[in-house]
Amino acid sequence: MTADPIGLPALEAALRRDLELLDYPRRAWIPERRTRDGAPILDVLIIGGGQSGTSLAFGLMREKVTNLLVIDENERGREGPWLTFARMITLRTPKHLVGIEHGLPNLTLRSWFEAQHGQATWESSGLIPKETWAAYLAWYRDVTGIPYRSETRALEILHVPDDRCFAVRVAQRGRGEETLFARKVVLATGIDGSGRWEAPRVVSENLPRERYAHTHDPIDFDVLRGRRIAILGAGASAFDNASVALEKGAREVHLFYRRASLPRVNPYRWAEFAGFLKHHGDLPDLERYRFISQILRMGQLPPADTHERATRHPGFKLHAGSPWQAVSMEGDEVIITTPQGRFAADFVIVGTGFVTDLSLRPELRHLEPHIARWSDRFTPPAGEEHADLLRHPYLGPGFELQERTPGEAPYVSSVFNYTFGCLLSLGFGGASISGLKYSLPRIVNGVTRQLYAEDSEAHLRALSAYDTPEF
Repeated sequence: MTADPIGLPALEAALRRDLELLDYPRRAWIPERRTRDGAPILDVLIIGGGQSGTSLAFGLMREKVTNLLVIDENERGREGPWLTFARMITLRTPKHLVGIEHGLPNLTLRSWFEAQHGQATWESSGLIPKETWAAYLAWYRDVTGIPYRSETRALEILHVPDDRCFAVRVAQRGRGEETLFARKVVLATGIDGSGRWEAPRVVSENLPRERYAHTHDPIDFDVLRGRRIAILGAGASAFDNASVALEKGAREVHLFYRRASLPRVNPYRWAEFAGFLKHHGDLPDLERYRFISQILRMGQLPPADTHERATRHPGFKLHAGSPWQAVSMEGDEVIITTPQGRFAADFVIVGTGFVTDLSLRPELRHLEPHIARWSDRFTPPAGEEHADLLRHPYLGPGFELQERTPGEAPYVSSVFNYTFGCLLSLGFGGASISGLKYSLPRIVNGVTRQLYAEDSEAHLRALSAYDTPEF
């Protein structure tokens, strides 16, 4: 790469050359399958077209798993959170992180950026704006030629034993419903893909819906101009929403959290080394459980720039040691009761994250009773119980689901959980940029291992029938 911008056409030509040079083995190897009724069966269906689903699809294509499809419920170009509910200014991860490019320098974010803006601009830049990351992902999806459908939601996944595949009912905006058939299904549905965003009952059961929103929701901040906003939670997204509200003219934003003080160290930065990122999933269950429990106990702080963005506003107030004991409407005011006293607000934003619970995923309702959780395989020592962690799916080494009762539903292992629900089993994979370098090869190998093993008899027959002479 030169110091001056070379332009995307030149970069794309170099990338095509890379792919040609590295294209080994070249031969297609997966036998075609159809249902009893003659419908084509995909080798892999990936549900979710954000950074994880996209990069997984390309990784599989490099291994000649080309009979695949990625579907995403969002409009094309708006996959993932970056242009929707992510209200930060920049990514929180360092710009030098790699993994999504599968070892191809000309597919990296840096090469894409420098091709347009030059090396000096890259070197002088700090964290990456979220819009830049979204644009890079859109280019990545196009330049790699991933088979892709936007505005398509997975409604349910059914196992069809006679066809040895899954029937996945989907709905595409403007085209209605249809059924796709696939041997393997990958859930790449993001940070909440093993549960859902949820407001605590103290809010949801005591306020009318128009008086509160989750940080994940679309929020019309212009309507909140001149209002008093109360935010529950002290994570980065809570601070992001506070900042946007104040920037849009909110009179006051009060942010409440239960800890005595904000966390000042970030365990996620500690975890960014090869040992943890690559081998967390290789540890015994007790050690895996204790590592993740410790990370959660330490908490996820708002990064320094996120903290400064909010606290520079005179209308921003922090309330430590202030869990919400009660919430009610008194006249036209929201009244919040905490150990520190009562507070009045006009609108509430919930920044308490998501709950992990596969039973909340409508697409999994037929499979969920047969899927093992950590609570089915592991009992933590007394005093170390963590209800949300124990609801995490207990995954195999390639991100595959495990059956709850051995022998009852072995087919669930053909569904792969590449969401944040993999955290306890395999660490920072799925919805985490920092884990992609190591999680992508792991899940690609998991999928191809199954495809080869299932077809081993056909491959043996092909070997026995091979008669191409060398001379």
